[in-house]
Amino acid sequence: MPTPAAPAGALDLLAGRMSCRSFTSGRISREDLNAMLRDALEAPSSCNQQAWHFVVLDQPEDLARAADLAGGNPHFRDCAALVYLCFQKGWTHDNFSVVQGVAAAAYHLMLSAHLRGWASVWNAGTGDPAKVREMLGLPLIFENQGAIAIGRAAPDSPARKPPRRALQDVVSYGRFARAEESIYPAKPAAAYPFHAISRASNPFAQWDPKDWTWAQLADYRAYSVWAKSPLAGVYTSRREGAATQAWLQMLAPLPRSASVVEILAWGGTSTTALARHLPEDAALQVAELHRHNLTFIKDRLRHEGISREVGELLAPEGLLPCEDRSLDAVLIPQSLEHMADPALMLAEAARVLKPEGQLLLSVRNRSSRAGAEWAEVESKGQVPLQGPWTPLRPRKLLALLEPHFVIEEIAGLGLAREGGADLCRATPQLWRRRAIALRARPRG
Repeated sequence: MPTPAAPAGALDLLAGRMSCRSFTSGRISREDLNAMLRDALEAPSSCNQQAWHFVVLDQPEDLARAADLAGGNPHFRDCAALVYLCFQKGWTHDNFSVVQGVAAAAYHLMLSAHLRGWASVWNAGTGDPAKVREMLGLPLIFENQGAIAIGRAAPDSPARKPPRRALQDVVSYGRFARAEESIYPAKPAAAYPFHAISRASNPFAQWDPKDWTWAQLADYRAYSVWAKSPLAGVYTSRREGAATQAWLQMLAPLPRSASVVEILAWGGTSTTALARHLPEDAALQVAELHRHNLTFIKDRLRHEGISREVGELLAPEGLLPCEDRSLDAVLIPQSLEHMADPALMLAEAARVLKPEGQLLLSVRNRSSRAGAEWAEVESKGQVPLQGPWTPLRPRKLLALLEPHFVIEEIAGLGLAREGGADLCRATPQLWRRRAIALRARPRG
């Protein structure tokens, strides 16, 4: 028999669901919550086990505690309710069937909220698992796999849905086929068992960007960094904000109507600080590897209240689309260590800078206490959402700069990973700081 046609507009309405991370402080009735949860229970589950359980927090004091535990999810505090997604362990049949069932119910819940006029967002990160378990009173035989925040979207909540990959990029018939740039590098191994990989421990993670192609880095940044909220102030720590300001103070006075390019910006957070620091008559452009990242940065700037026009440059394969000797300043904000070929990017910076132009650069320091912690702890886990990176030792950094630049000012930035943003100009102490900041001019 013929397939019945979908109700007009219904599928488009469902596809319009998008994640929201900015809520009003309004409440939601338990009657409305229960209606959504009943819809969620209509989801399929393996062997109809329905081994899921949902713990709902809807009191302000509980939401505040959940936000404190989650750290990077401040919207937990402002949403109307948090639904923790839990499942009973021991019934996964080695194919994560119970986990899949909870995921199906979670999407049913978000669609129900969407159709009822509520906004939502799914969060895998809820904070320290032991502390979340204690807060929820969750028995040891149950596991929490995330939470869904539900509430009314704030008036200034971003209205753009993050991009989806094209159908032909993620679907193949008969056999697996996928574009090489969307298959990310892993250390060679006979097998990659799922249970051997976690956020904190991933022995196959390839942190060195030189083992990635520019196209792979572009693809990773284009989609993964969309997990970063464009909302004002989010994902900007007090320490990094202060460190960025200290670094920008090293920028020498610019000529009138200066042309400035920032390369591989930090999701717009560094661009926001730079846009506020530059003279009003300076022309600012941001160079990225993929257009999606540029769109995200523009959203961030708008929500941060930046009114100045910021130009967009695509730099495929690390090549800047700028004329020779056309720029007054190039800024690279702790992103050189994210590049497939940092020597190429520095050569490009030297090419596009005017003879009297300046390079302002900051790089995380492998020879610091923070660098040692990266090597001993952080690099043992998965590559972060901003892409693979490897801190540079001072000697390596100077060797990369030497063919193209003369350093005019250099300083160490901060000390421990979570400590300070002061600039240290005394040698040899500066070589132990967590980041190296410098200003340089093109050689010759």
